[in-house]
Amino acid sequence: MMRTDSSIKQDVLDELEWQPSIDETQIGVVVKDGVVTLSGTVDSYVKKREAENAVKSVVGVKAVAEDIEVHYGNGYKKSDTEIASAAVNALKWNISVPENKVDVKVENGWVYLTGEVKWDFEKNAAKKSVENLQGVKYVVNNISLKNLVDTGDIKTKIRKAFERSADIDSKGINVTAEGHTVKLTGKVHSLKEKDDARKTAYYSPGVWTVDNELEVAY
Repeated sequence: MMRTDSSIKQDVLDELEWQPSIDETQIGVVVKDGVVTLSGTVDSYVKKREAENAVKSVVGVKAVAEDIEVHYGNGYKKSDTEIASAAVNALKWNISVPENKVDVKVENGWVYLTGEVKWDFEKNAAKKSVENLQGVKYVVNNISLKNLVDTGDIKTKIRKAFERSADIDSKGINVTAEGHTVKLTGKVHSLKEKDDARKTAYYSPGVWTVDNELEVAY
C-alpha cells in the first residue's frame, strides 16, 4: 500500500524526535514522491549522519537528499592542519585500519580519504575513525578495495548471506557478478534494507564494487 508524503513526513519527524542525540527543531523536512530532503544546521558531523540514518529507517522513504550543514561554535573551530593531524593519529590507533594504507586530505573541514585496503570493514573503520573528530564537516571516503581472492563463487556467497539475514528479504533481490563487481537488482521494502543489502554484498571476499540498483517498493 502506497504511503502519502504527509504520512511519511510525520513519521520522519517522529523518528528524528525519538533520537536522543538529535535536536529535531534544527532540521527541516520536505517529502515529495517518497524522497526526503533534510536541511538545517547541526553542530557535529555525527549528528548529520545520524539524522540521515534515522530517516532511512522510516517505511515509505525511497531516497534521502541530505542538505544539512555542520557549523561549529567559535570555541570548537579547528584548522585544516589540526583536523588532518588528528585524523592521521585516529587512523594510526585504530587496529582495524591497515597501517600506511590510507591517505588524508582536509579542505575547509571536509576530510578526503584515499588509498587501498583489502576489506570493506577496513574502509568503514577508517571513516568511523575520523568522522567523530572535532571540526570535521564531512567525510568523503574514496578508499578503494583490492584483494586477490578468487571471484568464482561471489554470487553464491552473497545469496547465502542474504538468506541468513533477518533484515533482508532475499526473495526480491537478484545478484549478478562479473569479476570483482556485483550488481543488485529487484525490489526491497525500505531504504535501510537497500543499504543493508549493499553492505552485506561488500562483506563477500573479492568484491570491490557494488552497483546497487535495488528499488524501494511497497
